[in-house]
This record gives sequence, structure tokens and C-alpha cells, in this order.
Amino acid sequence: MSTILYHGEPSGPSLTVLAALAESGVEVECRPINLLAGDRHTLPGITDAVALDMGVEGEGPVLVIDGEAMTESVFIAQYFDETGNGRLQPKDAYKHWEMLMWCRRVTERGAPAAAFLKCQAHAHPVLAGMDDGAFSKLTSAITSDDLRARWENVRNGNFPEDQIADSRSKVVGTADMANTALADGRAWLMGEFSIADLVTYSWLCADLVPEAIEGKAPLQAWMGRMASRPSVQAALARATVADPETCWAPGPEINRWG
Repeated sequence: MSTILYHGEPSGPSLTVLAALAESGVEVECRPINLLAGDRHTLPGITDAVALDMGVEGEGPVLVIDGEAMTESVFIAQYFDETGNGRLQPKDAYKHWEMLMWCRRVTERGAPAAAFLKCQAHAHPVLAGMDDGAFSKLTSAITSDDLRARWENVRNGNFPEDQIADSRSKVVGTADMANTALADGRAWLMGEFSIADLVTYSWLCADLVPEAIEGKAPLQAWMGRMASRPSVQAALARATVADPETCWAPGPEINRWG
């Protein structure tokens, strides 16, 4: 069976998946791609562009198994866990549901907000400096009109002030949610280490909203534990640039989930 993980630099969803892979003990071929160059839309052997373009997550890692493309970082993390050592998901049914709901809250609210701010800070200058022909060629490979529009908005600097403020508020809200869960002294968000920790850390670790972390001792201690976790360090070691936290491509729809 051919299994290839195409991933961006270890930030956001790619960090989630690479760390989950390290936790799982599964061995797959990892191929880094430049998400901001549109590499995700020209993967070799993938003929179903909809499988790549219609993911809620936007530009994220792709796991290809015998030619079939799997997207969405939480689902890929679950796949690695379930085919590996199985220690990233609670065995209790209710706790498992609780973990999935946590991940959904992060990916549907915190992630679009963080991606919006990070694209403003890091992706916009790159795309704005690209000539029209090169940008048109890049986006012509994107099947989804919605995703293509997000690329155009990032390039054009379409970052309304109300969405910036709302995004900052949602990042703070994600941090508050984590800090509240950790306030009882637990080491990890679900009590035991899980995919919820990986997903949450992946979107909070780039310090674009300092007030989200400031003054939250339980959250700060957890961030330290996450940063020193071997799987996170292994994921970061796959970086091909000095500052992987600056590598972003258009992410989830900012208004899809309110």
C-alpha cells in the first residue's frame, strides 16, 4: 500500500498532523510542499480536484493512500492514531465525543480566525508581490470558486477591520476555553493527552494575539509542556525554513461558522 503525506511547514493543520504522526509510531513517506505556491492543487496522481479543494480546512495537509486523497487535519490525526498505537483518543465513548466536540470548536471558530490573522501578517505580502500571470496560473488549478476567492482576498489585502477585531476575539476565546479547562490542575485538555491538545496548540502557538496568552498561568504552563513534547519537536524538526510559524496559505472560511 502506497501512503504519502503531503504537508506544509509545521504550523496550523500541518503541525497537528505531523505531531500526530510522530505520536502514532506509524511510518509513512512525508513530502513537504509549498502551500502558498499552490502545490496542494497539483499533487501527482490526484485526478479528483474536488477532494483537494472542497475541504472546510482550506489549505492543509493531504494524506494519499493508493491514490485516494484524505484531507482535514483532525481526521488524518485520527487515522494515524487508529492505525498506530492508539493513544491519542479517549476510549470512553463520552470522553471521545467530548474530544471531538472540542476539536470542532477549535477548527470551526479558532482556526478560521487564526488563519485570517496569519494570512494578513504573512501570506498577503508574498501574494501581493506576485505578478498577475503567476497568480492566475496558481489559482487556475483550484476547482473551488470559494477557495479561489479566499486566495484573491488575501492577495488583494481584503482584511476588513471588523473581521480583524472579530478574529482576534475568537483567538482569545479559544485561549480562554483552554485556560478554563486547565484551571483545575490537569496537565492536558481532556485529562489525558489527545488530539485536542495537538489541534489547539497548532493554532495558538504563533503569537499574533499576545493578549490571548497573557495572564493565563495554566495555559502558559500547558503551552510550555506542548512545546517540549517530543512529537511536537519532531514535527518542528521537519521545517525547511527558519520560521515555519510564518508560513501560511488561505485557511478556513472566516464566516462559515459565525
